[in-house]
Order: sequence, then structure tokens, then C-alpha cells
Amino acid sequence: MNNRITFFLCVAILSFGCQSKNKDTSSQSEKENSETILPETSKPILPNDTINTNKDNTKDMVSFDGGEITIGSMQGSNRHQPVFIAEIEPFYIDKLPVTVAAFSDFVKITGYITEAEKFGDSGIFDFKSGTWNLLKGTSWKFPLGPDHPEAEPSHPVTHISWNDAMVFAEWAGKRLPSEFEWEYAARNGKNSGEMFPWGNQEIVNGKYMANTFQGDSPTAPSPRDGYLYTSPAGIFGEHPSGLYDMSGNVWQWCSNTFMPYPESSFRTQVNESVKSIRGGSFMYDELGVESYSVYGRSFNSIETSLFNLGFRCAMDK
Repeated sequence: MNNRITFFLCVAILSFGCQSKNKDTSSQSEKENSETILPETSKPILPNDTINTNKDNTKDMVSFDGGEITIGSMQGSNRHQPVFIAEIEPFYIDKLPVTVAAFSDFVKITGYITEAEKFGDSGIFDFKSGTWNLLKGTSWKFPLGPDHPEAEPSHPVTHISWNDAMVFAEWAGKRLPSEFEWEYAARNGKNSGEMFPWGNQEIVNGKYMANTFQGDSPTAPSPRDGYLYTSPAGIFGEHPSGLYDMSGNVWQWCSNTFMPYPESSFRTQVNESVKSIRGGSFMYDELGVESYSVYGRSFNSIETSLFNLGFRCAMDK
């Protein structure tokens, strides 16, 4: 069994329940976790003449002034405990997760080939069998496999590794957000204490507010929100900040290495090849409703690509 499959199986197990004042910690040193980490590969590099020099790249972004924000929650999983205060510098963040259409434009201009395409497979959960599979021919173009329709242009792009997302962001003249910037944005830049970007209720006036998992078990989805898989980006409406899809639809890569919060009881070895992801998705997660809360957090290897994992970009002000 190769290292990629070994790690992928670890991700599947995690998905089904196997387990004070600070600056952004994305540059802290880390220790190696040999059980769950894929071997290092060189980061894909684009030719210099393909870099996007468009100066109006904040047009579809929301501006945040930064400041102090409460990170985490004292409820539920110790993965996001204890709460602490982070100081966030001013930044921009994309209104929407990067869509299939936007990624397609990037590929047409640069000729970029994603890691899933190079590996020849990517991760999909089969609801019928209840198993995760590395399905051959699956990629951002064919997110449910080569025997299914191509990806919808208006949906978030998926099957994108952290390495792929970093290359796209650099090409766009942007970067990935840190998970503390991401949480600041999901909280609308306010210390309101609300669970979701829009409030504390999953359903408001009879309407689902995000594309999340509904069902009695991981193998028995009941998509009462209208979508079994991804939904068009932004279709569930705008958050007070002007952002969309900060809850549900697809997990979103962040720039920083995943590590326990200061003084946390959550125990995990730390490795630079495992990055934070935020936002939850349409798929069942062991954290349940917390996975798509403003404070929910998880992690994945930099080479991992899945059918419920995408990204959005940020930029310094």
C-alpha cells in the first residue's frame, strides 16, 4: 500500500470519529508526524509569464480592517478549545470559494495540471458502500468520477490539493487565508459569539442557510437542503459581511499548519505537511454541526484531494 493511500485511509477514519492572547501561529515550528504524513514533493511552479498581473483583483473580495477576535469555542470538541484572542491584520478575502469556471480559466492560461490528475485518482465517498475510495480518473473536471458528468462551472472547484491551491493563489496575485483570518471573516469581523455567519439557527424562516449534511447516518444522506453534493457557489445567500459559503458546501484550505490551540487538551503531532481546513461541507463529518460552524476546524495533508474540499483566496491590504 503506497503512502498516499495510507494517508487517505487515515483521513477516512478521522472523518467517521476515530478520534489567551496570540498572534497568527502559521509560522510556528512543527514536529513530524510520521503516521499520517505523505512524503514531501516539490511544489509545482508556474512559468513567470503566466502570473496574473491584473491590478483589480480585489473587485470580488471583501475588505476587513482587522483587530482582535475571539478564536474557538468552549463547547463541543476540544479540537477548537480553549478560546483565546488573536490579533488580525487588515486583509481581503474572496466573496466566494474558487469556482470550477475560475479554475478552468486558470488552467487554460497556464496549462497547469493538478496533483490529482498526476496521481490519476482522487478521493470520493461512496454512500452506497459506506467507504472512501481513490477513484481513477477523478479530478476537478470530473468530481464524481469519469463515468459522471463534468463539473458544473458555477460550483466550487474540488479535488484540489493544498499545493494546487497555493499555485492558483500565487497566479492570481493572492494567497490562502490563515485559519484565524478565515474565522475572523466567518464571524463577520465581530465577537458576537454566534455559531454561524448568519446567527445560531441552521434553518431560518423555513430555509436552510447552507449546503450541509442531513441524514440519519453517513451512509443515509437526506439532502433536504436540495443538494446531495456541491451546490452553486453563493446560492444560499450572502452573509452580513458580504461573503458567501463560509459554512458548508466545501471545506476550504487555509495557509497554516494545523496545531492544537495554546493550552488545549487536544493531542496531535504537528507536521508542516498537514494544513488546517475550515467551513465544513455537504458531507458527513465526525464533528457534526460544529464542522460548519464559524469555529469548527479540521486538517489534511498538502497532497490530499477530495470531492468535498476546495478553497478561497485572501490578500494583504
